[in-house]
Amino acid sequence: MIPKPSTLTDNKIILASSSPRRKELLERIGLRFEVIPSEIEERAIAGETPIEHVMRLAKEKTFEVANNLKASCIIGADTIVLLDGEILGKPAGEDEARRMLQRLSGREHKVITGFCIFETDTKELITDYTVTRVMIKDLTEEEIEAYLKTEESFDKAGGYAIQGKGSFLVKEIKGSYTNVVGLPLCEVVEALQRAGAVTSLRSFDNGIK
Repeated sequence: MIPKPSTLTDNKIILASSSPRRKELLERIGLRFEVIPSEIEERAIAGETPIEHVMRLAKEKTFEVANNLKASCIIGADTIVLLDGEILGKPAGEDEARRMLQRLSGREHKVITGFCIFETDTKELITDYTVTRVMIKDLTEEEIEAYLKTEESFDKAGGYAIQGKGSFLVKEIKGSYTNVVGLPLCEVVEALQRAGAVTSLRSFDNGIK
């Protein structure tokens, strides 16, 4: 079944992200939107907490894109992988990806996404964050090396993709699955509804409204 697009107000929904995973998640539920990637520098600021970090970047992405737009609802988001209080970004290469996977092996880590919804007409701003706990199985050296050969880990925060070949690494999750992919859909759609950008959502072609 092909999802029907949501019924929108006259305002456009804009995804302020170049992430193919966020784009795919929103397309999967039939949402109509445009992509205008933010070009902000994703820098860290000394002293800020992980949650402050993702919330700041989500807002910066949103408002950087919103500056020259009218009649739009902007979605900005930032996702991090957190282990022992340290943010694990995208590995710079195979060696760093290997070290990340070795650290994650047999342990639980957090995936945190901060998101921001800004309605340019009403100036309504909705911000929130979602935390998911992810347990990685005990990985053998052979499993790590096999996964590295897929090259999937090199552009993923934390060095793995739960929605891809890396799904075999994940033993358990507590919380939103889509958050680990890159965008907590339930929470984001609820925020869009509160902002009035989505007036009805028909995700399935079976008459459910």
